[in-house]
This record gives sequence, structure tokens and C-alpha cells, in this order.
Amino acid sequence: METILNSKMKNKKVSELEIALSLLQCELVARRNRFTPEAITWSQYDVLEALRVNGALRPSMISNRLGVSRTQLSKALRVLKDLDLVEQVSDDTDRRVQATRLSDQGNAFLEHAARQRQGAAQLVASVMTSGEQAIFAELCHKAVRGLQMEGIKHD
Repeated sequence: METILNSKMKNKKVSELEIALSLLQCELVARRNRFTPEAITWSQYDVLEALRVNGALRPSMISNRLGVSRTQLSKALRVLKDLDLVEQVSDDTDRRVQATRLSDQGNAFLEHAARQRQGAAQLVASVMTSGEQAIFAELCHKAVRGLQMEGIKHD
């Protein structure tokens, strides 16, 4: 993977940061695909994570948080319901509205994924000093905030 990226990078003027982000993203995607064999897409996984973090949410809130269309979200929710990873319940504030939450099976799926992330974190920690780990974590959070700013600008 790195060789392919490096040869493409020679033809374009690309920063070391872009190369590093690309390599990291590729590795994380590959690890996630290997260790969560359930046939779900990235967008479906993102829906599960949004529900884990926020609890039950109305579909409009999920689509706003993830920046996806209602049509895309409806398709994702349909698959997740068919896989018994989410369930729909009456919203606490308006009984006429349905909210979506993780099912027990959805929670179990995310616990399995969390164990895999913990394993990856241990592997990364094994090649970094504690100081490097702290710096890396800080820089990752800063990078996420920077990337999230784009979403705020488009809202």
C-alpha cells in the first residue's frame, strides 16, 4: 500500500501529512473490515456509533449529526433493523415520533468492535513511548476538531 501511495505522490505535490493520513486511514479501514466481519457499511457503523454515544435519536437528528441525507439514513436503518442491531421506540418527548436506539445485539456488536480497537491501541502503544502516545492522542483530537470544522461551515 505504501509503495503505491508513494509512487502516486511523486507525480503530485502532496504533503507528508496527507500521505500519513491516507496510510493511517487505509490501515484503520483494513483492520475494521478484518475484525468486524458483520456485513455493514461504514455509514451503518457510523449510525451505530452515533446511537452508542447519544442514546436513542430521531432519524432527523441522526442524519444531521452524520451529514447524510434522510434517504441514505433510511436505507442504513432498514439494514440495521434487519440485522437486529437497532430498534425503534416511541420518542420520549413526542409519542407520535419514532426514535432509534441500539438493540442488545447492537450493543454486543459495538463491544466486540471496542475490544478490537483496544487491541489496535495496544499495538500502537507498543511502538511509542508514553510521551509519544500522549502527543499522538492530542494531535488526533486536534485533527478531528479541524475536520469537524468543515461540517460546521456547511451547516
